[in-house]
Amino acid sequence: MDFNMKKLASDAGIFFTRAVQKALCPVEDLCPREGLLLRVPSPAGGPSPSGDASSLEFIGQPLSIQKFTEEKFGQAEKTELDAQFENLLARADSTKNWTEKILRQTEVLLQPNPSARVEEFLYEKLDRKVPSRVTNGELLAQYMAEAASELGPTTPYGKTLIKVAEAEKRLGAAERDFIHTASINFLTPLRTFLEGDWKTISKERRLLHNRRLDLDACKARLKKAKAAEAKATCEGDAVPDFQQTRPRNYILSASASALWNDEVDKAEQELRVAQTEFDRQAEVTRLLLEGISSTHVNHLRCLHEFVESQTTYYAQCYRHMLDLQKQLGSSQGAIFPGTFVGTTEPASPPLSSTSPTTAAATMPGGPSVAGLAPPGEAALRLEEVAPPASGTRKARVLYDYEAADSSELALLADELITVYSLPGMDPDWLIGERGNKKGKVPVTYLELLS
Repeated sequence: MDFNMKKLASDAGIFFTRAVQKALCPVEDLCPREGLLLRVPSPAGGPSPSGDASSLEFIGQPLSIQKFTEEKFGQAEKTELDAQFENLLARADSTKNWTEKILRQTEVLLQPNPSARVEEFLYEKLDRKVPSRVTNGELLAQYMAEAASELGPTTPYGKTLIKVAEAEKRLGAAERDFIHTASINFLTPLRTFLEGDWKTISKERRLLHNRRLDLDACKARLKKAKAAEAKATCEGDAVPDFQQTRPRNYILSASASALWNDEVDKAEQELRVAQTEFDRQAEVTRLLLEGISSTHVNHLRCLHEFVESQTTYYAQCYRHMLDLQKQLGSSQGAIFPGTFVGTTEPASPPLSSTSPTTAAATMPGGPSVAGLAPPGEAALRLEEVAPPASGTRKARVLYDYEAADSSELALLADELITVYSLPGMDPDWLIGERGNKKGKVPVTYLELLS
């Protein structure tokens, strides 16, 4: 079956718009709507002698809709925007799309539970205060405290549960503060842009699009009027075909050349008006699009605040867990003697089995891990330490490290040093050598190389 898909879609669109036009503006109104074309039917012998309103009928559709359809199918010319304007549009669209993605993923980071996110969304849309929700850490702390109360708070297990519960409660409170701060300083500005500034930009862009369609329709109308005028001049007087131009209350007995000349003048006037409105709307839209640069500056400031709040949160978590580790370490020797740090021969994994990626990234600037070293190592005389005949390795420094005392070796990020372990040392520490300098270094600051 041979058919033209473009023509079929175009005819279907024209049929639908005509049906809507008939319903909104019936012929009995005898009053042309804006943007509709009229046809004056004439008998085979010539024009209608009466030319009254009863002989008019609607045959077209709004010129902006018609122009848009023709542009989509490549049947009409389109007024192109300058390259700078197109770049502003592309940057605005990219900003909107990435802002939406960052906003959604940040919401997932702060609240992984999708049901809780939906509940918060509904409360926000209803303009009601979101009820306070217990964090996972606080809930875990509650369960541990209840378990310790039931199992015996004076037993070693009960005492440990209480200590861990207190630490988890502090972690939950830190998480709550982080979520609250990030929501105010980061999520709220992003939502304000999407729900405020972007909606204004979208509205003005739609107005600009409509102004451009009107401008293109006026250009096409003027082009057809000039072509018809030239044809009438060449062929002599003839009744103008009003189906090609806007309806006018012409006297049908006038010469076709004069009528087309008047039609050209009116089309040129409408074109000037349409061009003025298009230029004015383009300038308004351009100013809004250039404001995206200010939006980027604002989002940059919010991003810095988000990083600061996240840094504060993780630093608090680190301190809380470090305190908990010290509390548990002080009681481990009394509970399980001979099995924890402080024994004469602690179990230390062989260096050959250590992977370069096993060293966890420890946040620089926090409390020094030197406080975790057993008291016996503080008296270690490094000048008397000699490297073993075998077992030395190269290591790359991950972060800068400032020595806490003379027994430690200060480190600079990305430098290479030689490290080795000694019998009786804390497995979290190694002896590092750089040139003629020697001292203890924390394993968490190193990447052991094979």
